[in-house]
Amino acid sequence: MSAPRAVVTGAGRDSIGRAVADALAAEGWEVVVTTRGAPVDGHAWHPLDLADRSSVAAFAGWYADRADRLDLLVNSAGIHLDLGSRWTEPHLVDGHEIHWRTNYLGTVDLTTALLPALLVPPASCVLHVVSQLHERGSTDQLLGRPVPYDSWASYGTSKLGLVHHAALLAERYGDRGLRALAVHPGAVSTSIADRGLETRPLLRRLRNLARPLERRMLMSPAESAAHLVRLATDPDAGSGYYRKGRPAEPSAPALDPTARALLDARTQEWLAATP
Repeated sequence: MSAPRAVVTGAGRDSIGRAVADALAAEGWEVVVTTRGAPVDGHAWHPLDLADRSSVAAFAGWYADRADRLDLLVNSAGIHLDLGSRWTEPHLVDGHEIHWRTNYLGTVDLTTALLPALLVPPASCVLHVVSQLHERGSTDQLLGRPVPYDSWASYGTSKLGLVHHAALLAERYGDRGLRALAVHPGAVSTSIADRGLETRPLLRRLRNLARPLERRMLMSPAESAAHLVRLATDPDAGSGYYRKGRPAEPSAPALDPTARALLDARTQEWLAATP
């Protein structure tokens, strides 16, 4: 038997994705990682920009040429911008709010493109790294209805969409051996806030000063990755939503079957559009 194969997105510096990739490699997995920019030392790497459909297609084609199966997809890449809540209007990419376009649509696009490899028997797993902030997401925003703009709510809505998507994957492909998990990784000290504070230099300086305390109070990426890897590699960890390694109840909107069906229909329309 060859080594099990994993793709881990968002494996940049000080990230949960990088820590997950390191942990999997230590357990003998063959790991491919992605970032938007520089290669990642110690791992097979390919660039990936989730907000660019041609980039997603290029990565999926590259992976298909490299391997005929995929045992684990860890969708860790994502953005959380405007942490200072200065934006009064959404920043758009391809006509979509930037968090939605990147975190939700980009992740679903990638997962769909890799499904042929994921559905090679006997079993596989898709793990979406989500957030407890999905509780700030709204069904109205999820379905494109007009709502007052708030970047934190938009980030939460993108994660709410991924909780729905994990449930849809489990419903659709569970009988073919696919487990689908949406996991809140806990409060982790990572670099995700760096880009989110680019427009707030004072807050960024204060955060840099407080970083040693932050690292003492929050989990490290490696500590969080241990939970994720355990869930991803344990066949007894069934599909569903997890918080800090344990099964948990997601927000009420994440359990709404009507919203899930409408979201799926809209997403399938988007996926069917020419990139």
